[in-house]
Amino acid sequence: MPEALMQQDHTWKLAVVDDDVTVLRSLGRLLTVCGYDVTTFASANAFLNSLDEWQPEMLLLDLRMPESDGLTLQAKIVERGHLIPTVFLSGHGDVSSCVRALRNGAIDFLEKPCDEQALLASLGRAAAAADGQRRSEGAIRDVNERAARLTRREREVFRWVAAGRLNKQIAAMLGTTEKTIKVHRGRVMTKMRAVSIADLVRMFDLLEHASGRHLAK
Repeated sequence: MPEALMQQDHTWKLAVVDDDVTVLRSLGRLLTVCGYDVTTFASANAFLNSLDEWQPEMLLLDLRMPESDGLTLQAKIVERGHLIPTVFLSGHGDVSSCVRALRNGAIDFLEKPCDEQALLASLGRAAAAADGQRRSEGAIRDVNERAARLTRREREVFRWVAAGRLNKQIAAMLGTTEKTIKVHRGRVMTKMRAVSIADLVRMFDLLEHASGRHLAK
């Protein structure tokens, strides 16, 4: 069993997409035994249609399939806004396909027939990536919940404090007194549960990166 899988108290949802039914059945059995929650798909379109109802945490993907190849499916997944750690497994791989897959975010590109340990090692890396992604999403949700408790003025103060402005500078920009800004600043620190200004800056940067816009706007 992959090390990354053994270290987590979590059963990873793994989708396997391959048009070869024999390979699909074999991989499904192997990976279920290894502790994954496996769902198999015999075509790229079948998998893509399933994304309306669920999303796997990891994906094991064949390259060449009749309806739509793996690289095209990978691009469509990204277009829909899904980030799924993906391992390619193909008997028809080439350098250009491998490079394209990796540039588009694939964790690994393996050739069939693949050594079982090599496959499990690659999936272990995908599990580690999924775990990091899950933790990051959890941190963003937590900080967003804290920020939702801020008033509009506190959001403005949060923004300028995170930008390194002094209380008197913020007071001048917002047309109020330095004493008032100190009060708002203290409330921001309390509501955001920040232990330091550096902590506050980190949380603001996390929100900025997640939303792609200024919090105070």
